This record gives sequence, C-alpha cells and structure tokens, in this order.
Amino acid sequence: MDERSVVTCFLRHGTEILLVRRSDAVGTYAGRWGGVSGYAEGTPDEAARWEIDEEVGLLESATLVRSADPIAVADDDHEVQWFVHPYLFDCDSTDVTPNDELANYEWVQPPAILDRETVPKLWETYAAVAPTVDSVSADTDHGAAYISVRALEGLRDRAAVAAQNGDDYESVADTARRLRDCRPSMGVVSNRINRVMASADRSVASVRDRGLEACQQAVAADAAAAAEAAERIGDRVLTLSRSGTALDALLTAAPDAVFVAESRPAREGVGVAERLADAGIDTALCVDAAIGDVVSQDIDTVLIGADSVLADGTVVNKIGTRLAALAAADAGVDCYAVCARDKIVPETEVDAALGSPDAVYDGEAAVSVYNPTFEATPGGLFTAVVTEDGIYDTSDIERVAAEHADLAAWDDR
Repeated sequence: MDERSVVTCFLRHGTEILLVRRSDAVGTYAGRWGGVSGYAEGTPDEAARWEIDEEVGLLESATLVRSADPIAVADDDHEVQWFVHPYLFDCDSTDVTPNDELANYEWVQPPAILDRETVPKLWETYAAVAPTVDSVSADTDHGAAYISVRALEGLRDRAAVAAQNGDDYESVADTARRLRDCRPSMGVVSNRINRVMASADRSVASVRDRGLEACQQAVAADAAAAAEAAERIGDRVLTLSRSGTALDALLTAAPDAVFVAESRPAREGVGVAERLADAGIDTALCVDAAIGDVVSQDIDTVLIGADSVLADGTVVNKIGTRLAALAAADAGVDCYAVCARDKIVPETEVDAALGSPDAVYDGEAAVSVYNPTFEATPGGLFTAVVTEDGIYDTSDIERVAAEHADLAAWDDR
C-alpha cells in the first residue's frame, strides 16, 4: 500500500468554515466534500498555504490558528495510506476564487460535515484543530469576544457529535460546565454558554441547535456593537490592549490617527497596531506609561474594549484602562467602552488576576512584584458603554445583569 502525505485546510470566517466539493478534474473522491487540500509537497506548512492560494485564492486573507499531527487514513479501494495534515485558518474574506478542481463550495457551520458525503475522516481531521476546552483556556492572544465564540463552537461541536452518537445529555452538560468555567475573568464566556444551555431542553439535539444559533448571534452582536462604536469615534483615537470589537470599530471608522498602548507584558497592542497600519490608518505605538501624555495631546476619543461589565457599571479590562479613562476625564475627551451586551455580568466585584512576577523582575533581590493583568474602572469615568443596542445607562446594565443571573440557573434544574 502506497503512503502519501496531504494537507487539509479549514478556512474559518466567523463561525463557518469553507467546504469544497471536488470536481471530476481530481484523481480521487470526485463529487465528495472536503476542505482545501492537496499533496504535501515541500513541507506541509508550505503546501497548506500554496493550496489555499491555488484552489480558492484566499491566502492573503488567511491567518493560521493551529495545525495538528497527521491523521492516518487507510483507503483500501485506492490502495493508499494517507497521512492527512490538518490546518485551521481564520479568514477575513469569503470571496472564493475556485480553480477547476472544485465543482462547488459553501460556507457552513462545521456540523454540516456530519450530514454530507465527504472525503474519508473529514470530521476527525476538523476535530483535530477545532476549538476545545483546552484551546479556549489557553488562548492568551485574543480578546474575550473572540474567545467566547470559540467556546460556543466547542459546545456546538460536542453536542453535534453527541447527537449523532446517541450520547446522553449529561456528557454535553459536562462540556458546557468546563467551557463556562475555564475563563473566569471573561463573563461573556459563561453568559453565552449559559444562554445555550438555558434555552435548550435536556436533549443533545436541542443543545446542538441552540449552539448553532448562538454562534451566529454572537458574531452578529459583536459586529453590531463595533458598528455602534464606530459612529462615535473622533479623528484621533487612543486604544489599548487587544479587543476584537474595538479593533473592528476602528477599522470601520478609519480615523485620521490611532495611538495604541502596547499593553505589557504580553504586548498584545502591537498586533492591533500592525492590523490598523496594514489597513492604511496612521498608527503609533506608545508605552503604557505614556497614556496620560498621549491623551493630553489632541486626542478626540479613548476607545477600549471590556472583558466584563459589572452590574454596577464598573468596566473590567486590561490594566491601563483606568489610567486611560482618568486621562480622558482630565482632558475632557470622550471615553467609550465597547462590548456586546453578553459581557455584562451579575457580579459587582472581581478578583484581581495577577501575571507572572518574572515578567517584571527576575533578579535575586528581595523585591516583591505586583503585576495585575486586569483592573476594575468605575463606570462614572466613561462617557458611555456602547453595545449592539447602542448606549447603555446604569439601569440598562442592571437589567441585563439580572437576566444573565437567571440564565445561570440552568445547572440547578
């Protein structure tokens, strides 16, 4: 039996992936659905990018999320042992330019794989790079909105497999609990998982269906919140850390200039600055300690995301947020926190998360280190909290916090 290595690339836009149906121009599995795939000529990494460019023309829009070890697929009919290298890419565009190897293509939520005639082990290949409790827990590169959507995908996918295999409800509920609890500082993760479970009946099919809907709704809510914020942005803006919603608002508004605080120690602001600059926006990075000085120099708007908004209006976000809000108040400029309403939580207090001491000091002197990751900024320092519903005042926040407290009761049923 011959042994051949191939790559299979899943391109993800929002919560949908690109499936392609193979044409009669290919040598194997004509008419079946698969990912963007081809022989692993050169290195698998090189082949993956080459196939994305050659088959669908989306390489410039694709950013690697993760790859996984190859999956062995024995095909006795073709006398081939395939070694399939899985890849997952986030893709900014859905504008596919198919080559002659593809008869059709569709953007679908991944559970659609389970209902189609596909190339061998396509679901197993996807599952190797799909979001899991571990990947959601370990993600330090993205904001809370992005991570919450990945958590929803993990629950959706688990419920879809459970529905196909006849697994019991409790096995899916256990995954929901683990996803809900894996990012305690990000209330949006628990709120969105709780909504799926609270709205579903006690069947895995219902959790799957509610999960599919929640994935679409979450993406739409985050986009709508960004659009609302974009309407309120001035010509010169300061932002900090990495909020996908704030970044989308800035890309939509395209202000004359944006200053981005680098957000030590992880310096996630650097990636935001690069993305803005690549979009043609005049962008400058500043050290965190310079936030006050920058805001005093002709800034029109301070715009930040939020990991959570507490029931009393307090905004929990990356350290440096309070400094930015105080500087905005001192300079008399607008300061907005933008987030989907699902980031509003019932709590009125938050535990301070501390980063690694070594990121600040790794010497031998008897020096203690205070390295908070997040901080709570009083709501009164903000001009407003902007959501997909527009401006929220204190009463709006209290109402939504109460609704989210009710959702958590699903686990007591």
